[in-house]
Amino acid sequence: FKAGSYRAAFGRIEKSAFFYQVFRSQLSVSSVSDQDACRAGLQPVSRWKAYGLNGYPGFIFIQNPFLPGCQRHWVKQCLKLYTQKPNVCNLDLHMAPEKTADLWGQSKEKLRRKGSSKCEPRSLLEKLRWVTLGYHYNWDTKKYSANHHTPFPSDLAFLSEQVAAACGFRGFQAQAGILNYYHFDSSLGIHVDESELDHSHPLLSFSFGQSSIFLLGGLKREEAPTAMFMHSGDIMVMSGFSRLLYHAVPRVLPNPEGTALPSCLDQALSTDLPVGSVIEHSSDEDWQVCAKYLQSSRINMTIRQVLAEGQKFPEESGTNTESRVPSEDGHHQENSRAKRHKPNTDS
Repeated sequence: FKAGSYRAAFGRIEKSAFFYQVFRSQLSVSSVSDQDACRAGLQPVSRWKAYGLNGYPGFIFIQNPFLPGCQRHWVKQCLKLYTQKPNVCNLDLHMAPEKTADLWGQSKEKLRRKGSSKCEPRSLLEKLRWVTLGYHYNWDTKKYSANHHTPFPSDLAFLSEQVAAACGFRGFQAQAGILNYYHFDSSLGIHVDESELDHSHPLLSFSFGQSSIFLLGGLKREEAPTAMFMHSGDIMVMSGFSRLLYHAVPRVLPNPEGTALPSCLDQALSTDLPVGSVIEHSSDEDWQVCAKYLQSSRINMTIRQVLAEGQKFPEESGTNTESRVPSEDGHHQENSRAKRHKPNTDS
């Protein structure tokens, strides 16, 4: 992939000569009630702005469909709740379990007081690179295992089910999640998500915080990619032909609005949440910590269904994959063009 091969763009970016490639995607409006969408923190599906890209069947780009204030819930969950045990993170590689049990509690004061100096020691949350949920992906074997599973967060499962249903995938089950935590010097190397045992279900990707460039390639690594911006609240769905395409995130970019945070994150959450809403109000204190973190960071949640209905994992032989310690950063890179560069998380 070459970061300069930008051939398309979506949403709030300049019009381009290549915009003829983009078309409006038809969503399954009747598959998600307005009430269920609201319970997940989403606008009614009829109001979503969804786009496809010629040459990439099954790829859907949804421009920030979240209701005002609701992105804050998912940011807080990714920093405060989903980082808790029994979920797995990159810091588990070289830190004792008791040291990674409460990353939020150990980081919030340092983040709240954080200045602009790059010489300040980083908090544990700032050293976080990835968290896995549900079936925990093993970065070394590139496999999931029946023996390495913890409960998937119910609120995130509900959100994922509504987005999948709106895109024509009713019955989608959120079984595994990989949360990636980016900073301005981070990138995600070229890869394809093929470790799931069944590829008939979509890959869902949610972005929050600072913007990024996303490169969507082909079935072969060397195919020239199409580039697009991902802004806070945007969702991408990769299904069908596009489910197994190579892709990468070469750059994280400052908010194009010129402010510390995107304006959509400044919006307050409604005090009148519907019955059964999975969205929770964030305290001013908690959001202050989240906002400070996001001033130089981007969070991405990718959700997958690993197994088809009734499918089971094949019998494993030899070494117990559960006992293997995963690599520090998987695809993550910092300050390097090398695909497997590992950041120094002790500084």
